[in-house]
Amino acid sequence: MTLDQQMDILRRGTTQIIDETDLRKKLAEGRPLRVKLGLDPTAKDVTLGWAVVLRKIRDFQRLGHTGCIIVGDFTALIGDPSGKSKTRRQLTREEVQINVEAVKEQLFKILIPERTEIFYNADWLGKMTFEDVIRLCSRYTVARILERDDFTNRLRENRPIAMHEIMYPLCQGMDSVEINADIELGGNDQLFNNLVGRTLMEQYGQAPQVVMTCPLLVGTDGKEKMSQSLGNYVSITDSPNDMFGKTMSIPDELIANWFELCTDVPMERVKELSAEGKNPRDSKVELAKAIVALYHSDEAANEAERYFVETFSKRQTVTDAPEAAIPNDLGDLVSIPALVAQLGLAKSNGAAKDLMKAGAISLDEEKLSDAGIRIPRQDLVGKILRVGKHQYRKLV
Repeated sequence: MTLDQQMDILRRGTTQIIDETDLRKKLAEGRPLRVKLGLDPTAKDVTLGWAVVLRKIRDFQRLGHTGCIIVGDFTALIGDPSGKSKTRRQLTREEVQINVEAVKEQLFKILIPERTEIFYNADWLGKMTFEDVIRLCSRYTVARILERDDFTNRLRENRPIAMHEIMYPLCQGMDSVEINADIELGGNDQLFNNLVGRTLMEQYGQAPQVVMTCPLLVGTDGKEKMSQSLGNYVSITDSPNDMFGKTMSIPDELIANWFELCTDVPMERVKELSAEGKNPRDSKVELAKAIVALYHSDEAANEAERYFVETFSKRQTVTDAPEAAIPNDLGDLVSIPALVAQLGLAKSNGAAKDLMKAGAISLDEEKLSDAGIRIPRQDLVGKILRVGKHQYRKLV
């Protein structure tokens, strides 16, 4: 595989690489690179959100490199302040250990075991003396720490910043020094922490790591990043039926993003599925099957689709709705807001768009949220259009 082909694989699903020149040089060396990811076990499930960066490590592993997982059994006691507007609750050692054991079992649903090394940062951070801590603090300035947006915002709003939170980026940076990382992966919210690692590595006489960040996966609610505390997540240990059903519940505008970040489906295929006139429900079914197949099997994905159709689509579809002819002047690619308005189910196209944004319009109980969507006329025939809670029309 050429260097350019490797870069194409590694760029997928990333937002920043600092920097690409360094990454290309490291890849050209021809040795197994040490690719680091830190995971603070603050919860028991590996979600599809966590899996975004784990899958990127697997991309490196398939190219012959070594995934280095830092289990933050020490840093989880602090709590990563990234993106937080207030100090996080500190976990007890007992809580951390329970989560560590749960997460470890899930990692190898994604990673290649023989190319994975697992470390625990309590092995070095927990052994530092107070003198060691003081010397570490001398390597970074308060001004640089306060460049973090979340800290800056808290200062502006007179919200407290605890001293242990300021220490967190330095602890994460020391993880990179200890394992001599070539590359560190993380979500977009980890950029500052990962850049601290680059600085510390140089100060300790090591080649600075390349930093690669990945987008934060938006959860099933379509609003917030995927989080177990918000309940908008899909766990990689969910049953096939639950995994399929949760994926089918995401807003239409997330489909292409989830394909890119959560599956191995080629981007050329994703573009085909996202083309104008394509039914988003069909795309979502393909997405759900791809995700289930990754963590279970192709057979499980097919069975989950069957279960979903039998249990939800058919059971929840109203069969005795009044028939409504699709107006001819809407053409072969039908605008749903225009259809709703012309059938008298909304006062205007604008009102119909507002209903769509509120999740109040569906086809065969599949919510439509993209007001710009156009669906082929033949794909609408026979479907049940619902507007609000009680307005149903069978399209003919």
